[in-house]
Amino acid sequence: MQKVTANELRQKYLDFFKEKKHAIVPSSPVVPENDPTALFINSGMHPLVPYLMGERHPKGKRLASVQKCVRTVDIDEVGDNRHMTFFEMLGNWSLGDYFKDEAIAWSWEFMTDEKWLGLDPKRIYVTVFAGDENAGKDEKSIKLWKEQFKKANIEAGVCELDGKTEKNSRIFLLGACDNWWGPAGETGPCGPCSEIFYDTRPNDGELEGTFNDLVNSFRLMEIWNDVFMEYGKKLKIKSEKLKVVNENLKTKNDQRENQYEYVKLSQQNVDTGMGLERTTAILANKENAFEIEFFIPLFDKISEISGKQYRREENKVAFRIVADHIKAAVFIVADGVEPSNIEQGYVLRRLIRRAIRQGHILGIKENFTVEVAKVVQEIYKDVYPEILNEKVHVELEKEEEKFRETLEKGLRKYKNQKSKIKNQNDNSEIKIITGETVFDLFQTYGFPIEMVKELAKEDGFEVDEKGFNDALEKHQELSRTASAGMFKGGLADTKERTTQLHTAAHLMLAGLRKVLGDHVHQKGSNINGERIRFDFSHPDKMTDEQKKAVEDFVNEAIEAKIDVDLGEMNLEDAKEKAAEGAFENKYGDKVKVYSIEGFSCEICGGPHVKNTGDIQGTFKITKEKSSSSGVRRIKAVLE
Repeated sequence: MQKVTANELRQKYLDFFKEKKHAIVPSSPVVPENDPTALFINSGMHPLVPYLMGERHPKGKRLASVQKCVRTVDIDEVGDNRHMTFFEMLGNWSLGDYFKDEAIAWSWEFMTDEKWLGLDPKRIYVTVFAGDENAGKDEKSIKLWKEQFKKANIEAGVCELDGKTEKNSRIFLLGACDNWWGPAGETGPCGPCSEIFYDTRPNDGELEGTFNDLVNSFRLMEIWNDVFMEYGKKLKIKSEKLKVVNENLKTKNDQRENQYEYVKLSQQNVDTGMGLERTTAILANKENAFEIEFFIPLFDKISEISGKQYRREENKVAFRIVADHIKAAVFIVADGVEPSNIEQGYVLRRLIRRAIRQGHILGIKENFTVEVAKVVQEIYKDVYPEILNEKVHVELEKEEEKFRETLEKGLRKYKNQKSKIKNQNDNSEIKIITGETVFDLFQTYGFPIEMVKELAKEDGFEVDEKGFNDALEKHQELSRTASAGMFKGGLADTKERTTQLHTAAHLMLAGLRKVLGDHVHQKGSNINGERIRFDFSHPDKMTDEQKKAVEDFVNEAIEAKIDVDLGEMNLEDAKEKAAEGAFENKYGDKVKVYSIEGFSCEICGGPHVKNTGDIQGTFKITKEKSSSSGVRRIKAVLE
């Protein structure tokens, strides 16, 4: 096995797939541009969803990338040996080109060939879909993996679902919960996946127990996943009958599933992912994904600030949380998010405040997040230069000042409440922190409910979440309902209203450039089904007359009912056509250019309406304010 650093692994992966005739796609920002279903990009495939759904990609049918990701669904697990909120995902895709034969063979080649990673085949184990009532056992993948193991003179036995390992167990059958991907919505592309695991402790002898035992004990660590999108989940019944059927099956989820069928797709895709941090740890013979070069300088800085040592067992969780959360915060702020009480800003605020509390546990009494952030920037600046954004230090410092003012008071408030509950003369086994107390900690001291739940869990208490939500609704402070489903991530949303607003945003940018001047360029956007949020370069506050002129420009285009034309061309040709491009480096050498004759010409990845007349409503700018130095932010709607 080679000694490979994370930076070397990143480059080796791209070089390998270049040799396999894959076009390299740059990383997208961690904030989805036009996807109201997900707060953050949480996988390498996320920005490529339209192409996995059948749209043509400008760079062809074979793609590879290293995508920066933020995943918050496992935030409570951060601190163990492998879970992170920020990570990099290496991925390669086939859009209706190669399939299982090549994907599995190339996975094996990249992992085991001495030219690439040189992993020991004897330490490799894989999982395969066991089959269920919707799709059969993935016999093809089993056959292909057996062939790869045979190259290394390894007899690859198959361990049945929930079975215990035997001497020759190499291929583990798992159910749909583990080895079936998608669809993200009710219907869409889906299929079996095959995960690749590596033995972190081969000196412990033969594997013993079930596959889950081995993963939960960290003996086996996942490093790669091959997803085979070969099925489409479709409704069996006509849409006009669906409402009646849904009423009849309200409480019968198993019967409701029978409304659907799984059919083979004409375009079968491959979507793979290899976690950069986990694989680097494997290559360094580490059991722990935090003990790689991306974290050691961060731990050194935290140690310098706190006077505590990472190697002491009681400090490790706090060190890991601080390092991971500040790293994630740096990338999130750099891509245009500010701490707030909604959507991405809510998650950002939670990450920063969670890091500050863990720093408090380590004895850090002064502001420290910017000092840790500087180390993050130094580690990643050559790969992701955007993290040098001047807003990173400003937002971290501002948020830490705000929270640190009340942290001590809030903790005292919590401890007082805890003491009262402990001293109550009741026989209840469950001790509960009241909803009113949780709301007070949130409103007065800035404690997110998740932080109170963490404190309560540490003390063996529970939290009255319903009481908190009732108090929250009553005071009209924060509606978590609107964004609760968004934390789960999922496929890009191309719903009609979002698509209309996206096209309107193109027209708005063209209007801004016409009214304010050619110095105006897009600096970031977030569009959902209700509104446009749009950052652009401009030094001054817009006048009411200027805003009205932009609104008139957009509404004139809507009323004109002009076709939206799509052309694919080289980047240089697009520039000659004067196409505006917000993130040129995101699209590569060949790009899509959407033109609205007489109004707009812009490089973009979609989605768009076919005609401006399809945009329903009147365009209206609802707010315009400063976003950062030299950058303004507009919020706009279709009324």
